[in-house]
Amino acid sequence: MTIHVEDLKFQCIIGVLDFERENPQEIIINFTCQYNYQNEYINYADIVELLKETMLLNKFKLIEDAILSLKSEIIKKFPLIDSYALKVTKPSILADCIVSVSDKHIFNS
Repeated sequence: MTIHVEDLKFQCIIGVLDFERENPQEIIINFTCQYNYQNEYINYADIVELLKETMLLNKFKLIEDAILSLKSEIIKKFPLIDSYALKVTKPSILADCIVSVSDKHIFNS
């Protein structure tokens, strides 16, 4: 089975610039994971809660650090996940483009 969380939007503190440390900015998270559904399922609402909570509580300076932390939390809380793709976007940080950082991972069985 594949779970898709698309365009999860909320505001949080993220970034290294002074104004980014003081004012929340919008981020967009896209997350896809695969797992072998048999008698156990993964609640997608729990995934959304984990993504938001991790971002809001940690106030990351770098998107890369956010992604590493999210990966660690995903591994701990959702052991059924076989692989995932994660993208964190800051849509408003630059006037002429949208920037994102992404990661994909396949866990060893």
